[in-house]
Amino acid sequence: MDISGASALVTGGASGLGLASARRLAAAGAHVTIVDLPSSSGAVIAAEFGGSFEAADVTDADQIAAAAARAAEAGPLRVVVNCAGIAPPAKVLDRDGTPSSLQDFERVVRVNLIGTYNVIAQTSAVMAQTDPTEGGDRGVIVNTASVAAFDGQIGQPAYAASKGGVHAMTLPIARELARHGIRVVTIAPGIMETPMLKGLPQAAQDSLGQQVPYPSRLGAPDEYARLVLAIVDNGYLNGETIRLDGAIRMAPK
Repeated sequence: MDISGASALVTGGASGLGLASARRLAAAGAHVTIVDLPSSSGAVIAAEFGGSFEAADVTDADQIAAAAARAAEAGPLRVVVNCAGIAPPAKVLDRDGTPSSLQDFERVVRVNLIGTYNVIAQTSAVMAQTDPTEGGDRGVIVNTASVAAFDGQIGQPAYAASKGGVHAMTLPIARELARHGIRVVTIAPGIMETPMLKGLPQAAQDSLGQQVPYPSRLGAPDEYARLVLAIVDNGYLNGETIRLDGAIRMAPK
C-alpha cells in the first residue's frame, strides 16, 4: 500500500517505539499525526518532520475521535500505530502477603488494552469512510502487544494480561474490519531499547541483552518501526501477532 500523501496516526508517538514509527512513516511520505499526552514533547517532535501533534488520552473516546478526524484532514487515514502504553510492575501479593492495589491493575489494563481498543474503534470509523485504493485497501492498524503476553514474568500480571488481551482481540477485529478493507496486525516486541530501559544502569541493560539468543542485545526502536513499514507494505499480512524478540523466551523472573 502506497502511503505517500496519506495520513498516519501514531499513539505514544513522542518517544520510543512510537517515535521511531512516526519518523519512518514520515520518511515514507505520510503526513504523521503524533497522539500523546499534553506533557509530552510531541509538538516539538512532530515539527521536526512536518507532522502534527494532538494531545489526547487514549482512553478518552471523544479525544481520540477528534484526533482521528483532524489527522484525516491532511489526507486519507491509511495507517494507525498503537504504541501508547505503561508497564509498572506489581506482584499479586507484596512481601507481607498483602494484595496489591486493584486500582493499579485496572489502570494498566485500561491504558494498554482498553486504550488500544478505543483507538482502533475511533480510527477505523474514520478509515471506513475513506475511498479505497485500486486494490480495495482502506488502511492498516498496527497494535503493540509484548512477549509478556505469552511468557509474562513475576510482577507482570497486569501488563501480561493487558498485552495478552491486545493479542487476543487482533484476529476477531481483523475479521470484522475485513469488509471495510482494513487490516489489523499486532507486533509483540521483546526487550527493546526504550526510554524506560535506557534509564537502567548500563550493566543492567547489557545483562538483559545477553538473555536474547541472537542477536544478544536489546532491540532497537527502529527495528520495530521497520516492521511497521513491512506490515503496511505487505497486503497479505492480516489478523496476526508477530514476535519481534531475537528468539527470547522470558524466564519466570
